[in-house]
Amino acid sequence: MSDQQQTERKPLWLKTKIPIGKEYVKVKDIVEKHKLHTICTSGKCPNIDECWGAGTATFMILGNICTRSCKFCAVNTGKPLSPDNKEPMNIAKSIQLMKLRHCVITSVDRDDLEDGGCQIWVETINAIREINPVITMEVLIPDFQNKAGAVEKIITARPDVISHNLETVENLTPLVRTRAKYRYSLEVIRKVSDSGITSKSGIMLGLGEAEKEILQTMDDLLSVGCKVMTLGQYLCPTRSNLPVSGYINPETFEKYRQAGIKKGFQHVESSPLVRSSYHAEKHIYGVQF
Repeated sequence: MSDQQQTERKPLWLKTKIPIGKEYVKVKDIVEKHKLHTICTSGKCPNIDECWGAGTATFMILGNICTRSCKFCAVNTGKPLSPDNKEPMNIAKSIQLMKLRHCVITSVDRDDLEDGGCQIWVETINAIREINPVITMEVLIPDFQNKAGAVEKIITARPDVISHNLETVENLTPLVRTRAKYRYSLEVIRKVSDSGITSKSGIMLGLGEAEKEILQTMDDLLSVGCKVMTLGQYLCPTRSNLPVSGYINPETFEKYRQAGIKKGFQHVESSPLVRSSYHAEKHIYGVQF
């Protein structure tokens, strides 16, 4: 059976160890005691031990209800609540409490808001900087539905890395991402690259993409100045989401990593358990480790 064929059971390389690291336990205790919300826990990230041990965590802002219904995502879709004006400072204080060295901020899509939630994004970045002046920061932003000036405002706030995921190859984008446009996403990344801030993007494998499409996606990202790329295995979160087309073996992921470096990316994370924020603290300057 090839690594692109559908299998009923997850292969051994997708199994993870129970997190037990000392730094992980310390952060976990703080999160539970103060009821802090991180994507690391709510998303059951397989790399939580390693990331928390490195002093990195990911937070989601603007609520937990998305205005889109992308076929790969398990986040609830519906009518979101109004933005919480206290959220930026609450996030900043949570990061301080957890004594993080690096943080990643992401959000649901808020197409219901006139600015796509951009103002809360900017306020959150500024609050984090105010309370945690030495922290480094990555923001994983939506496309803001092409709202004028939104990406530029994020750029003006000057996080260390601005990431925007393509999620999949161009041919599968209408099926996987619903409202998102592949070419506009590339334009988001181009704006970031042109600003001098490290730009980053990622895709999932196992949705039915062909090798030549993966390599073309790499070329497309490089053409807009993308410095960092992540590739990980798609795992179907619920029965209502897209099924896994195939489980890609670690050797194939490594082949793509090497291909990406050879093509010109400064840093490529590529393995079955890689997620967008994996090794995020190493991506600040797009340097290969």
